[in-house]
Amino acid sequence: MNISNQQVSTHPFLKALYGDGYYPDHAVDRCKEILLRLCERIEAERPAGLAALYVLTQAATDEFNDLQDDDFDIETVAREEIAEEFWFVANAYGFEDADVEELIATRDW
Repeated sequence: MNISNQQVSTHPFLKALYGDGYYPDHAVDRCKEILLRLCERIEAERPAGLAALYVLTQAATDEFNDLQDDDFDIETVAREEIAEEFWFVANAYGFEDADVEELIATRDW
């Protein structure tokens, strides 16, 4: 599935992490894939409200939790960047009232 939201399809996800040599590109690529899958799910499922959106974003957050166990240390810079990307996605799909902490409530990073 292609992303139909123009704002999302042109967004440079995780740009700060790609520009930081501390983070291996292959790990950042996996993070970006999680975010893009989240966008695809939002477009496919069209959550009717914040509660439904939070189910989707928290499932994606769980994927980040699993990724951290593999080869990616989600420390302060990455934590902030990833949280900002979740907020961006929520806003891009019209959920301006989303609480960033609730979007990623299941995080263990």
